[in-house]
Amino acid sequence: MSILEPESGIWYALCWLVVFTRLASRRLHLGSWKALQLDDYLIVLAMATDTILMSVMHIIIHTSSNLIAPGDDVSRFSSKEVTERIYGSKLVLVSEQMQILTVWLVKACLLIMYHRMTALLPQHKVVKIVALYVAVGFVVMEILYLGVWCRPFTEYWAVPTRSTQCSAATNHLITNAVLNISSDLMIIAIPMPLLFKVKLPKKNKVILIGVFLIGTFTIIAAALNKYYSFTHPFGIEWTIWYLRESYTAILCANLPLTWPVLQRIFNLNNWSHNSYHSGQYHSGQYATHLRSHGTLIEGHGRAYWQDQS
Repeated sequence: MSILEPESGIWYALCWLVVFTRLASRRLHLGSWKALQLDDYLIVLAMATDTILMSVMHIIIHTSSNLIAPGDDVSRFSSKEVTERIYGSKLVLVSEQMQILTVWLVKACLLIMYHRMTALLPQHKVVKIVALYVAVGFVVMEILYLGVWCRPFTEYWAVPTRSTQCSAATNHLITNAVLNISSDLMIIAIPMPLLFKVKLPKKNKVILIGVFLIGTFTIIAAALNKYYSFTHPFGIEWTIWYLRESYTAILCANLPLTWPVLQRIFNLNNWSHNSYHSGQYHSGQYATHLRSHGTLIEGHGRAYWQDQS
């Protein structure tokens, strides 16, 4: 048994737990299951694609593909081995698509959440620009991967291939790394102004910083899975980091929305109530801007930030 089996199982169970908690929290916040919004459905779809990714990865680590080691004589492959390599190559193609779909669905969920949060703030325009970058990047990457880098498409599972782009997929991996990591950096930077301009209690900031650290780890995982894909293409390290990236991305997108259920289970004080008593929002121009746009809610002697959902 490799490290992939027990680790992926733990990550997978944790992700489902957090997703269910998120959905229950959204139900409490919105008042009805029917009131769930687009990002709530997209995150479930992301878990579905991640389930396929995990299942396929467990097969890939025991299967060869059309990525043939230097020195191997293809002419000496038996028909059975060729058939197995064709099957393994198709699984690699499926895993790559599931990884892409999972990660980009999570990006979409985060951007939809930010779209609501910043509806009346200057950052709203930034969210739209980043969303456009993410969408265009996804389309360009898929067109290049499925229609340009390897032609004809069936060469992706040919044994042997006519081009290393159909086995090692170097151009695609570079394109994916650039678009994926750059968009992650943009997405994680969007809420930073709110974190610094809004005064919060230390424990609340610790929670937010923890979520940002998970997002940072997701970016590191994205870089490492490409590093191992290039330097150790015949090992299993790249498969482990593929899954770690998808799992931590899912956690990062869901943890901020689990508060209502955690508050009930552990009888925690209201976030906004603590925010007021432990440290009010900065007074001055920024708070005035929020108040003028109706996002700084005041009443019963306290003020708090309201998510526009």
